[in-house]
Amino acid sequence: MFTDHGTFIIGFSVAKPHMAFAPEGQGMVHFAEQIAAAGYNPGKKFGRIKWTQDVDYDLLKQIIQYNIDDKIDCTTFWRR
Repeated sequence: MFTDHGTFIIGFSVAKPHMAFAPEGQGMVHFAEQIAAAGYNPGKKFGRIKWTQDVDYDLLKQIIQYNIDDKIDCTTFWRR
């Protein structure tokens, strides 16, 4: 889990078939087309990247930067 100024930015977790990234629901909605184009399996608040897939590091960087910029004035851990 990664935070910036006390607010959640993104989390990562691993499972046997995939790695998951969790940028909160708003991040998933904002990048829905790019996540689908990358072939990732999206959920409501997280996406899954199979171990057999290439990781689109540029897309992950964009998602992270989006959350940092979007939550610059956020004073809570999660979006409200």
